[in-house]
Amino acid sequence: MDLPQIENYQELFLDEIPMLDVRAPVEYEQGAFPNTSNIPLMNDDERQKVGLCYKQKGQQAAIELGHGLVSGNVKRTRVDAWSEFIKQHPQGVLYCFRGGLRSRITQQWIYENTGVIYPRVKGGYKAMRRFLIDQLDETSKHITPIILSGRTGIGKTLLLDKIKHKIDLEAIYYHRGSVFGKHATPQPSQIDIENKLSIELLKLRNNNIKHIVFEDEAISIGSRRIPDVLFNLMKQSPLVILEASVDERVEITFNEYIEESLSEYQALLGEEKGFETWAENLQNSLSRIQKRLGGVRFQEYKTLMAEAIKQQCDTGDKQAHKIWIRNLLTEYYDPMYDYQLSRKKDRKILSGNQSEVLAFLADEYHIG
Repeated sequence: MDLPQIENYQELFLDEIPMLDVRAPVEYEQGAFPNTSNIPLMNDDERQKVGLCYKQKGQQAAIELGHGLVSGNVKRTRVDAWSEFIKQHPQGVLYCFRGGLRSRITQQWIYENTGVIYPRVKGGYKAMRRFLIDQLDETSKHITPIILSGRTGIGKTLLLDKIKHKIDLEAIYYHRGSVFGKHATPQPSQIDIENKLSIELLKLRNNNIKHIVFEDEAISIGSRRIPDVLFNLMKQSPLVILEASVDERVEITFNEYIEESLSEYQALLGEEKGFETWAENLQNSLSRIQKRLGGVRFQEYKTLMAEAIKQQCDTGDKQAHKIWIRNLLTEYYDPMYDYQLSRKKDRKILSGNQSEVLAFLADEYHIG
């Protein structure tokens, strides 16, 4: 029986169709799509053995080895896992790397054991990845970014949360964008990020949204990069500058990097280990800008941070962190921001507080 294939990639991503990825775990970790579950036909070891056999003895021998490795209880366990996925996602699809033998075998075994006809994606992961790369290039020709800028700790992400027509790069990249911006768990892979970014832009473009707000970012966010086609467009786009007092910025930074970040680490690692790891990462982050700070200023901030951590550990009082935060914002980040802004001031179209920025975006660009 010739089982069905599907190749409307745009529909798969716009409709957030659940996808069963039957590639090996090592392939999945290198890059995948949102709304996917990895339930492989072969694990990493089995895939390696089959690949080696293919090189040494050819395709037929490799196929026979694969069937031998995935048989009996192993096969039943995997078919059962696929069947459970299908029960939960009856409107889904499955795919392998190129839409070839692995997805055809999976599709056939599902049909033989459950009677369910579950479509496979023509061209597999490779074709969908190519589609998203092309769409990112194409979408970049049809949008006009509005860049939300402002000093460190000004609350740009908080403002973005109030806007519908936006791309939240720090959410997609899972990083807060500064040297202190690391989360408790690692960033997604570069490929995962690019896939998600392309899909989010595709959704906006599909709704005929032309003006899209982006936060002002460097080309690297954590250890990942913004694709050149998008970053080059952002560098030429108009700037809206958010303003707030130093006191407000200290509070926002304190909430993000002390309160929220600590809670994240403790939720993952437990109260004691979470605190230790969070404090260590905080100090390591400061050390990463030691050369830029200079020896005297670095030692000053290091001492203030250590005292704040000790006070917090001894008494539970976190307020001492606001001292080094204020100094870092005004003495390190602000001069750097002033220099960067001086190089792009010709792109500035508005400076204002949160209410003024929101009103301007709504009036000028119908961005809500």
